[in-house]
Amino acid sequence: MKWAALILGLVLPGAAMAQQDNADRARAAMEMLQAASEQLDTAETARDRVRALTRTIQAFEEGLAALRSGLRQVAVREAQLSAQLQARDEEIAALLAVLQRIGAQRSPVAFLHPGGPTGTARAGMLLAEMTPALNARVSDLRRDLEDLQVLRAVQTDAADQLAIGLNEVQAARMALNQAIAERATLPTRFTQDPVREAILLDTAQTLDSFARGLSQVTADQTAAAPESLAGEKGDLPLPVQGVILRRAGTADAAGITRPGIIMATRPRAIVTSPVAATIRYTGPLLDLGEVVILEPQADVLFILAGLNVVYGTAGEVIDAGAPLGLMGDAAAENRRELSTDGDDTGVTRSETLYIEVRHENAPEDPSLWFRTDKDG
Repeated sequence: MKWAALILGLVLPGAAMAQQDNADRARAAMEMLQAASEQLDTAETARDRVRALTRTIQAFEEGLAALRSGLRQVAVREAQLSAQLQARDEEIAALLAVLQRIGAQRSPVAFLHPGGPTGTARAGMLLAEMTPALNARVSDLRRDLEDLQVLRAVQTDAADQLAIGLNEVQAARMALNQAIAERATLPTRFTQDPVREAILLDTAQTLDSFARGLSQVTADQTAAAPESLAGEKGDLPLPVQGVILRRAGTADAAGITRPGIIMATRPRAIVTSPVAATIRYTGPLLDLGEVVILEPQADVLFILAGLNVVYGTAGEVIDAGAPLGLMGDAAAENRRELSTDGDDTGVTRSETLYIEVRHENAPEDPSLWFRTDKDG
């Protein structure tokens, strides 16, 4: 299918890339996409399609991120070359004038010095010394011009690939929504009492009070939560691709500190479960937007707030990597996603996801649970 062919185009020529790791990321995304495409082709149930589409979207997001980084580096290199060439304009003009004057006079008289034989000899020695330097300058100039032509061609091709990729990933997101709606009911550990949940939503004033009251709204529990995440704590993947804007305990512009981390993501980024868990709550909560609360083990909650679309129902048991929802869709999504300015700083990542971890009803620094040394 054409998705796999598209990712092949994400690996730009090494000469046009400032860092090899972007090409490596694109290759890894290509492999993920090919694997997901094979799963899509063999998927027999909606649940299989959900799994394959989730991996397809993740592969597209990773590949497009690598493409944006490479495109940004190409633009920077092109600007550097253009500035260098512009700075050489006067030098090049003077050199061309000299060469034209020499070329216009084919007679040996052109090389005679008015000071006589001695002057002519000295001028010849000087010209002989200058020739290798001039040849080197010409070679450098020719190489820079060729590089500039390659970079401009790469930019044009990459921009086209980026636009195509954005359309394809949007189609995959729509297909995921359909597959979520069609999939069979997931295994459940309990049901949620709607009356008690409504009361809790109405009375809870803070995220802390809501999290504390969750244990009181369950009914018909058939199994206990898993006991531990032995060996996984501290090594869990972040649930979304993005950059960390603020870490736990860091004050924002208003001087407010929170026990969780805030990640900046691109519009419509997919959010997935970092580990097998039970869904404790999905839906709007306070002023946090759409929220998903997971219980990966007894007395531990992962709270993800700020989504635009959420999947799943309280009580369902999900696998690691299962889709939890999508981030918001800014009005100028395509324009922002096509931009490569500030990609690594979060400037064009218009959505934010808040991640909080609670252990025994007390907040814990998410960096103790997730791999936060590298952005997702």
